[in-house]
Amino acid sequence: MSEHSYDRYPPKPRWTHIALRVKDIDATIDWYTSYTPLELLDRRQDDDGFGAWLGMSDAPDQPFILVVAQFLEGHDPFSPTPNAVLAPFAHLGMEMTSKEEVDAMAARAEKDGCLAMPATQMPAPIGYICMLRDPDGNTVEFSWDQGVYATAHEKWGNHGSED
Repeated sequence: MSEHSYDRYPPKPRWTHIALRVKDIDATIDWYTSYTPLELLDRRQDDDGFGAWLGMSDAPDQPFILVVAQFLEGHDPFSPTPNAVLAPFAHLGMEMTSKEEVDAMAARAEKDGCLAMPATQMPAPIGYICMLRDPDGNTVEFSWDQGVYATAHEKWGNHGSED
């Protein structure tokens, strides 16, 4: 038997994921793959519950994954701790390519009943944002002109990415 499960590892330590406990993994997967550019990378089930990895397929050398887990009754290793929710300021962030995309997302979310904060111009460096709530109440920010992407490219360069 092998001492390890995989044959490929990052060339240096990397920040790879954030994890959330969820009540309904199917609703969570559907929400994130519908409202964000995240795609289902992997889905698993065992005696303790269900897990899924959601990410963006355009960066396999620098993956950042949203891990979601739904534990079965009596199998949650973190029970009886309440399910933590990212809100109201704690959030996941998505940087959009235009102000119009933020407006469209806010309009869609309002129609669907998951808008937490309407599209709002905030002071720099926050930019133009709206906030949505996922099925568990976690806050997801959609921003434009926030500068995370621009600042990373300015400070660290492209490192082989395509623009």
